[in-house]
Amino acid sequence: MLFKQLFDKESCTYTYLIADLSNREAILIDPVDTQLEVYLNLLKEYDLILKYSLETHVHADHVTASGLLRQKLGAKTAVSSLCGASTADIQIQDGDVFEFGNNESIKVIATPGHTPGSVSFLWRDRVFTGDALLIGGCGRTDFQGGSSEAQYDSITQRLFSLPDETVVYPGHDYKGRWISCIIQERTENPRLAGKTREEFVDIMANLNLPKPKLIDMAVPANRYCGIDEERANQDAEPRAEEDGSIGKVSSMDDYIDQAIQNITEIHPKKAKEIMSNDSVIIVDVREENEFNSGNIENAILLPRGVLEFKIHTIPELSDKSATIIVYCHSGKRSALSANTMQNMGYTNVLSIAGGFEAWKQLHKV
Repeated sequence: MLFKQLFDKESCTYTYLIADLSNREAILIDPVDTQLEVYLNLLKEYDLILKYSLETHVHADHVTASGLLRQKLGAKTAVSSLCGASTADIQIQDGDVFEFGNNESIKVIATPGHTPGSVSFLWRDRVFTGDALLIGGCGRTDFQGGSSEAQYDSITQRLFSLPDETVVYPGHDYKGRWISCIIQERTENPRLAGKTREEFVDIMANLNLPKPKLIDMAVPANRYCGIDEERANQDAEPRAEEDGSIGKVSSMDDYIDQAIQNITEIHPKKAKEIMSNDSVIIVDVREENEFNSGNIENAILLPRGVLEFKIHTIPELSDKSATIIVYCHSGKRSALSANTMQNMGYTNVLSIAGGFEAWKQLHKV
């Protein structure tokens, strides 16, 4: 067998390569798009066939390479069915088993909390925990539909029930650490060791972490298994699929441009006219700090990074035929949001061209 733990310095992400050299089948866990050439060179060096590209969750801090690996090598992409990544080949369910090599298998353990669709992968005596359980910590739960309660239950009831000697391979580490084990995390992890569920929830509520820098790009991109295909040397032109989803694009700007082509943009002046109708719903998809610094009157805050997970919790958005106007800072996030909402069945979604900045210029807010 071949096992390699790879590291992306920019996002501090660990990627794992596991391969059976006897029949050359390999899998990758959490590949990063900027490391594509590293993976391709390794696969070539060992003459490997990549069978699966597995994701522990839809990431907010980097773009996955799974889509690029599928295009170049034909590897199947696999993401939890709760992640909203509809273009993945396999919608992972708890308890699924991925078989490769000669009698090798990887079992899926659902570990929601960091995101609703977070999973861990168990192979032999090793568990790949993504952002569910880190070395001396755990993934944050304050965006993407995260839940501290679910996180605590996943770790204490599922991961901590594994044998003490099970080696923990996390999705990230920011202090140069590579591995841990279950007994070490159960007894020494400062967020979990000896902590009640209520104490853990309180700890997580007071982390006060900054927003991930790439969340507005990475989350929607990763729901399409990664969209930056420029590095893959593809000649495909940007296009929209028949179902309205985003097709092959060469950059994030192309991704946004394609979204704009799929939706209806309106000038701020037209938006104001429509807003005179009491039945219109206004949605601000910026972050809370942006919203608090100024917003359109009566707007509902629904940040782009959590839209798919929290939209169902907002009563005003239960009617998918209602007139909805979305806006952000400059019109990019709102275009992505409007496209997403259309894919979710909303039939009358409008995006303000130029966003809140254009609105302020017109209305002197």
